[in-house]
Amino acid sequence: MKALVTGANGFTGSHLVNLLASQGHSVVGLVRRTSNLDRLDGLDVQLVYGDITDAAVLKSAMAGVDVVFHIAACVDLGIVDAARMERVNVTGTRTVLGAIRAQTTPPKLIYCSTIGIYGDTAGQVIDETYQRTQQGFSSAYDETKFKAQQLVNQHVAEGYSAVSLMPGGIFGADDPHFGPVVKLFLKGRLPIWPGCDRITGIVHVDDLVQAMVLAVEKAPSGEHFIISAGELSIGEMFQILGDAAGVKAPADAPKPLVRAIGGILDPIGKAFSWNAPLNNELVHYIYDRCVRISGEKAMRDLGWQPRPVPEILTGIAKQLTSA
Repeated sequence: MKALVTGANGFTGSHLVNLLASQGHSVVGLVRRTSNLDRLDGLDVQLVYGDITDAAVLKSAMAGVDVVFHIAACVDLGIVDAARMERVNVTGTRTVLGAIRAQTTPPKLIYCSTIGIYGDTAGQVIDETYQRTQQGFSSAYDETKFKAQQLVNQHVAEGYSAVSLMPGGIFGADDPHFGPVVKLFLKGRLPIWPGCDRITGIVHVDDLVQAMVLAVEKAPSGEHFIISAGELSIGEMFQILGDAAGVKAPADAPKPLVRAIGGILDPIGKAFSWNAPLNNELVHYIYDRCVRISGEKAMRDLGWQPRPVPEILTGIAKQLTSA
């Protein structure tokens, strides 16, 4: 199999490149000229340099490709460059789809979406049949990924092959988002944390990319798969990590204090184009938005076998404390 991976140098993209190369597949990776390529060191991948909105570069990169893994995305919460997020997540996806259609034999698309497209489920555990009920969007990220998913759905409706994967929280020792928080915690430097009762779905990045490869082999076009190994609260997550590393779990920060700090920092961040560590959007995600999910369909239909959540967290703790 010859595969193109967009966002190949990123967290998920680099793990996918590693898996594909280890299985003997030919891999082309789309990266920007300014990208940090450290994650791709030593991996057998042909790099193509260009922007995700460059139709000519994408069309050329897809020549002879059997499958396109569209991983590239702009991910952020809080004070974000909304125009850039729209360009990468929506225009970029539109450009990828156009390049696929321009091929003599259009390759299959595996699209990395997000559970955020479902909106707030108000604590209801949902599967892929759930119809979004939330009015409006909790963030620019959710909105742009929703728009991109609509484009992929239309691509399928017009007769092209695509499968969409909606992962929960993606974890790994090299996770650039929550990873720094985990590292601080394991060093005993995180005495409190907000929203310890917030429930989240978790998947290890290596299990996520395994699901992507299984989707190439086993999923009919048009299928959607929620990718989650299971759910637990943030407090339970810290407890498992702490038990593995001998570190006490943080106390739950007082909710009124967190809301007050977010309310103070939010306008300051907007005034100075600073993405504050706590802002109104993050507070909303912590306390007011609850998306609960089931990954049973992927396990059943793809034969996907993710490692259990405690094993994911214990493994990460051991990796980080031994590094």
